[in-house]
Amino acid sequence: MTDVADAPVGRDVDRVVIRFAGDSGDGMQLTGDRFTSASALFGNDLATLPEFPAEIRAPQGTLAGVSAFQVQISSEPVSTPGDEPTVLVAMNPAALKSDLSRLAGGGTVIVNEDAFEERNLEKAGYADNPLEDGSLDGYTLIEIPMTKLTREVCAELDVKPRDAERSKNFFALGLVSWMYTRPTEPTLDWISEKFAGRDNVIAANTAAFKAGHAYGETAELGSHVVSVPPAKLDPGTYTNINGNTALSWGLVAASQQSGIPMFLGSYPITPASDILHELAKHKNFGVRTFQAEDEIAAVSSAIGAAYGGHLAVTTTSGPGVALKGEAIGLAVSLELPLIVVDIQRGGPSTGLPTKTEASDLLMAMYGRHGESPMPVVAAYSPSQCFDAAIEAARLALTYMTPVMLLSDGYLANGSEPWKLPDVASLPTIDVSFATEPNAMSEDGEPIFLPFLRDDTLTRPWAVPGTDDLMHRVGGLEKADGSGNVSYDPANHALMTELRQKRIEQIAKDIPPTSVEGDADASVAIVGWGSTWGAIRGAVRRMRADGQKMAHVHLTHLNPFPEDLGDVLRGFDHVIVPELNMGQLVKLLRAEYLVDAKPINKVMGQPFTAAELEREILARLEGTEV
Repeated sequence: MTDVADAPVGRDVDRVVIRFAGDSGDGMQLTGDRFTSASALFGNDLATLPEFPAEIRAPQGTLAGVSAFQVQISSEPVSTPGDEPTVLVAMNPAALKSDLSRLAGGGTVIVNEDAFEERNLEKAGYADNPLEDGSLDGYTLIEIPMTKLTREVCAELDVKPRDAERSKNFFALGLVSWMYTRPTEPTLDWISEKFAGRDNVIAANTAAFKAGHAYGETAELGSHVVSVPPAKLDPGTYTNINGNTALSWGLVAASQQSGIPMFLGSYPITPASDILHELAKHKNFGVRTFQAEDEIAAVSSAIGAAYGGHLAVTTTSGPGVALKGEAIGLAVSLELPLIVVDIQRGGPSTGLPTKTEASDLLMAMYGRHGESPMPVVAAYSPSQCFDAAIEAARLALTYMTPVMLLSDGYLANGSEPWKLPDVASLPTIDVSFATEPNAMSEDGEPIFLPFLRDDTLTRPWAVPGTDDLMHRVGGLEKADGSGNVSYDPANHALMTELRQKRIEQIAKDIPPTSVEGDADASVAIVGWGSTWGAIRGAVRRMRADGQKMAHVHLTHLNPFPEDLGDVLRGFDHVIVPELNMGQLVKLLRAEYLVDAKPINKVMGQPFTAAELEREILARLEGTEV
């Protein structure tokens, strides 16, 4: 592989990792997103990592206010946003101080030198100007007066200096687009569409972008020009998609494939709110969205919609799952199809609203009153959120049960190219409503028993108002079959066992465990959720170095695949990386008595392939701390 640092002028490189960082008002998310979109249109494979400040209005120019966007673009398949950036674009001192440690040795630092004034240096905690004290001697430093140059090109456009300054992120985008030979048309077209009707804004952003693009050549930065050729992707139509959008589209697809109208009851919460925003756009597909006054009202409205014959969904993050707990237990008791989407973030309590973590697994498994089992499905990549949503809907509608669908902030905001599936290839979800009585009374009259089960222990779904199917359900324990309130001890034991067995037998309807890697490996790396990309990268590197490794990634976490225990017992070493303190490890040890060893990270950031490779080797050598 050719590295950017030692590539000759104009030479192609296999991949590059770029990190844009600045104040939360500097437009770094937009800059990174536009660079990513241009790269996707160019044909690169890519993966992104947007990182937002934890505070909504952190003091300007401080470390707490740094917003960053990292993207890896490649001519080969990639599954992570990269271990270390080779290029850091720092719009102010705080961004440099916050993110310099991530940069690869010998990497390139591009700074807006205008921002390195005394007041900003003090806010960032610098005693001396790092552009002058030699602390950046190990890097290639490119200092550009972006603010000044942006003001100059906008001066003749009748744009106020303060408004012109807001376009400096487009100057940075233009420069980096030139350095990495990105097409300019997609960005210029986007500016015109995005700011239609605001001619001054269009003019300022366009001028800044073109000025940045031209600066590279006029400043004799030609030695930095490299190109990442398009990736060899399967033929088809691709789009750049993030996890929340893919999940939303998956829910819409599930509604269409089942023929059941969809209802979303949601209360806004980071990082799940974008699902509400996206689904609200799709009324043409019969999607109804309701922004409730709180989390309890949101899930309660969804339960009502499920009772009324809809594909019911409620979206939230960890704190919202806690608030919804009693109502989810009600859905378990009622045996109604409900999808609870949990876009996980760091906790406990308010925790880290804008940072990723995957620490809600045990809450998904057990975080309800009493014995109240429900299936748990976990997405593992931004685009796979689409398939995970369809699978969650299939299980909910087929087995009349609430289902927990787990994603996280990394998947929700991260993006990658996604080949649009052929609609004809999507699974059909068969749904049948009860239309006539299913039993006879003692008097010989036809009656409807809402908890009379079929061979899969699933009860019938009767839409209220259907002739002769009047029935009552509620939160109090009900008698098997009739659904009448029952306090009988033996009946409660029976219903508890039936609810558990009904979920357990779903294992017969999910795929067997998939094992990637070496068939004769003695080491299995077992993961779930967004660790997939980093595990995949680490395992590939170790196999390339001659290590025999296998990778098992779980999408169904309750129930587990029927053969999982036998698969795990076939390895000498089972290592489980998780973005928590070891929750899947506990489940695997308890269920299968395997000596699973954890690799844990709870820093609000995803694993990188490089750190996982180090940690795996340490576990195998017995040198871990």
